[in-house]
Amino acid sequence: MKYFGTDGFRGRVNDVLTVDHAVMTGKFLGWYFSRNGQVPRCVIGKDTRRSCYMYEYALVAGLTSTGAHVDLLHVTTTPSVAYVTRVNGYDFGIMITASHNPYSDNGIKIIDSDGFKMKEDILEKIEEYIDGKTEIELADHSRVGKCSDFIQGRNKYIGYLASSTNISLRGYRVGLDCANGASFMIARNAFELLGADVKVINDRPDGYNINVDCGSTHPERIQELVKSERLDAGFAFDGDADRCIAVDEKGEIVDGDMIIYLCGNYLKELGMLSKDTVVTTVMTNMGITKALEEKGIKNVQVSVGDKYVSAEMLEHGYSIGGEQSGHVIFNKFATTGDGILTAIQVMNVLENKKTTLSSLTGGITRFPQYMENVKVADKEKAMNSPALLKAKERWEERFGSEGRIVLRPSGTEPFVRVMVECRDRETCIQSVKEMADTIRE
Repeated sequence: MKYFGTDGFRGRVNDVLTVDHAVMTGKFLGWYFSRNGQVPRCVIGKDTRRSCYMYEYALVAGLTSTGAHVDLLHVTTTPSVAYVTRVNGYDFGIMITASHNPYSDNGIKIIDSDGFKMKEDILEKIEEYIDGKTEIELADHSRVGKCSDFIQGRNKYIGYLASSTNISLRGYRVGLDCANGASFMIARNAFELLGADVKVINDRPDGYNINVDCGSTHPERIQELVKSERLDAGFAFDGDADRCIAVDEKGEIVDGDMIIYLCGNYLKELGMLSKDTVVTTVMTNMGITKALEEKGIKNVQVSVGDKYVSAEMLEHGYSIGGEQSGHVIFNKFATTGDGILTAIQVMNVLENKKTTLSSLTGGITRFPQYMENVKVADKEKAMNSPALLKAKERWEERFGSEGRIVLRPSGTEPFVRVMVECRDRETCIQSVKEMADTIRE
């Protein structure tokens, strides 16, 4: 697709993604969902980027001009928009965010009435309209839409998070890194409702500091907090809080794959892991896969991207799935990755098993893994470079069954990602550097 990638329409503010794009997206959605004569209802959330305001108002202008009624959640998380859209019967929802990207980027995620990412055929129709290939009609003056605040929707979501477990966290000391992003007003409230003693960092957004040296892409900050405050666990979220990286009481990182392992194993013990299967991606460490096998848990792997994980889970009814980056989906509770919900479910396992986080992940031998992002002008051309494919084949022959290589284009940024996993870290680094240099050449 031209504009909408694996995680919405995302790019540099006023360059790749303009106000005109937002207005036209809103206009098309309002028109498309009013074709049957009904008045479409939409809910919009945003993260803490300065540019969110102009995109929010641009979307509202477009939506109301074609007859849609809009409710604003204001600053909130992506999973909260999915939840509110689904439970309150909206025709669709929109989240304004660029997730873990810097403040200079922003994006538009569109969510369908069931809380899932909008179907690609509708996104393709939006792109055709943006490119001037189709025309739509504005609403008659008597049918112009209205816009209202719906902050109570965010409060309802906080209550839902707290109701996702029946445990009390009284006596637990928990650290949260909100990445100066969308979770800064939600995460603390949810954990305090459960009784935890909460220490929060990076909860002072200024429009520019989202994801800056903090959050799930910089877990060293939450590691420092856990160790200095001697906390029981810590959790770091990304800008829109659909990701979660955990830290155990020793300050060691527990990534998305390890969260899937410990929660999947707990569900299997309870007889609640559907088909004794979890869903992960091709980036999942071979050590995790082997540990799952030892527990009698099957591991279905899909392409990188939470939409692929979600589709696989939906099709086969699997209980849990996600990505190493911290997108974890619990199908009992949510339709999308939810960082705060994930953190609560990890604490649910700790409390019910009366143990520590480090003990739940102990015994896993992870293969060294190294990755480099290579900036390119043409991702497809770079991926199909004969020199790169030859280098990949040569290294694969050398690794045999003791290693693997994953080459993939980023779905949201102009990068080709080169990842190698094998038993020797120095060999990992050497092979990645060689393939990365081949791409640059």
